[in-house]
Amino acid sequence: MNLVQKVAKTIKKYSMLYGGETVLVGLSGGPDSVCLLTVLKKLNMALKLHALYIDHGLRPEETPKEIEFCKDLCQRMDIPFRTKSVDVKSYAEAYNMNKQEAARQLRYEMLNATALEIKANAIALGHNLDDQVETFLMRILRGSGLRGLLAIPPVRGKIIRPLIETERKDIEAFLDQEGIDFIIDSSNLKQEYLRNKLRFSVIPLLKELNPSLMETLSNTLEIFREEERYFEIAVTKAMMKLISRKTENTIELFLTPLEVMEKVILRRVLRRAIDETKGLRGISFINIEDIIKLITTGKPGDRLYLPKGIRVIKKYSTLLLTSEPPAKLNTYTLEPEGEAIIKEAGIMIKAFLKEKPCECDGKTKAVFDADKITFPLTIRARKPGDFFYPFGFGKRKKLQDFFVDEKVPRDERDIVPIVTSGDDIIWLAGYRADERFRHSEGTKRFLVLEMKIINT
Repeated sequence: MNLVQKVAKTIKKYSMLYGGETVLVGLSGGPDSVCLLTVLKKLNMALKLHALYIDHGLRPEETPKEIEFCKDLCQRMDIPFRTKSVDVKSYAEAYNMNKQEAARQLRYEMLNATALEIKANAIALGHNLDDQVETFLMRILRGSGLRGLLAIPPVRGKIIRPLIETERKDIEAFLDQEGIDFIIDSSNLKQEYLRNKLRFSVIPLLKELNPSLMETLSNTLEIFREEERYFEIAVTKAMMKLISRKTENTIELFLTPLEVMEKVILRRVLRRAIDETKGLRGISFINIEDIIKLITTGKPGDRLYLPKGIRVIKKYSTLLLTSEPPAKLNTYTLEPEGEAIIKEAGIMIKAFLKEKPCECDGKTKAVFDADKITFPLTIRARKPGDFFYPFGFGKRKKLQDFFVDEKVPRDERDIVPIVTSGDDIIWLAGYRADERFRHSEGTKRFLVLEMKIINT
C-alpha cells in the first residue's frame, strides 16, 4: 500500500472527508504539511483545496523564505494561497503563557477564522504518527488521565489530521520519491524543547527495545480511543439523571447517585459537569480528587474553597458547584410589632413587645430588655471590626472570631442577619444574643425577636 492509499484509508476510517469538500490546509513548508497538501491533491475526491501560512512573528529571519517557498508550491499545484500573521510574544505576555502555548492558541484561532472566511468544510493539519507518539510520551511524563493520553485526536470539530497514522520516515520517503522539496523549521532542531529531546534522544532508544514501537503505540492509542468512547457514553447517560439545576456559573447534582458511583465514572462525571459550566473551568485533577473525598466522606454542610472563587458544597440531597460570589445581606429596619423579610437569607424576623418573658433558645428566638434598646432596630450584614458580648460568654468577642469558633462557613457569613440597636449588636439571628441586652428581674417590657424560615 503506497502512502496516498494509506492516507485515503485513514480518511475513510475516521470519516474525515467524503468528497467535494472545501478544505483549508495549514501549510508551513515543512515535510508534513507539504506531504499533506500533495496527498490531498492526488486523492480522487474532487477536493477544493486552500493553503494558509501563519507567521507567528518568532523567526523573522526564516519566515520570508518559507512564505516564498509555500507560495511557489501552491502556484505549481494551482491551489489558492494566503498568509496571516499573529503576535505570539505580545499575547504570551498579556496572558502569562509560554510562547509555545500562545502560538498554538493563536494558530487555531486564525485557522478557524480563515476557514469561516472561505467557507471551508474542514481544516487539514499535518500531524503524523510520530507527533502522536511524542505527545503521548510527553503527557505520561507530565501526568495525565486516559483522555489526555489519547494525545492528538484524528478529528476534532472541523480539524482533521489525515497523516495521523503515517510515520515521519514514510512521509520523508514519499517526498524524496516524488522529488518534492521542503523546508526545515530551525526550532524543530533545538534540544531545549521536551518534544525534541524525546524525538532525538528518547524515542530512538525505545525503538532499540521495540523496533515496532510506532505500530505498538498506535494500536494502544486506538484501544484507548475505543475505551474513551465507551466511558463517554456511560457518562452521558449518568449526566441525564444527575443535574438538579444549572446556570452559566453553577451546577447542582443529585447526591445519592454520586455517592454510590464507581470512582472511575464519578471522576469523569465531575469533569464533564465542570467542562460544561463556564464559570467552573480550570478545576485541576487534585481538585477533582478533593471533591470526590467530599462526596464520599463529607457531612452535609461541608464545603471546599477552590481557586478562582469556586466553592463546592455538600448539601443534604445535592452537591453544589458554583463560582457565583456569596450572597450579602441588604440593610433592613425593624419596629416593635413589625416584621422584616430577609430575602437573601430566606428568613423573616418578627418583633413583639411583651409584658412577660417567654421561653427561647437564643438562636431562633431571643428575649431582651426593651428599655435598653433604641428603635427602630437595624438588620444588616457584618462589618469589619464588629464585636459583641455573646450570651453566656461573659466578655467581648470579635464577630470574626465567633464565626470561626462556631464553624460558620466563610461564604455564609455575609448572610447572617446582624440585629443592632444603634451601633450595638444585640443578636446574631440563628446563633447568639448579646449579654448586655438580656432581661432581668427588674425588666418591665420585654422585646421578643423570632426568626422563621420562609420560601422566597
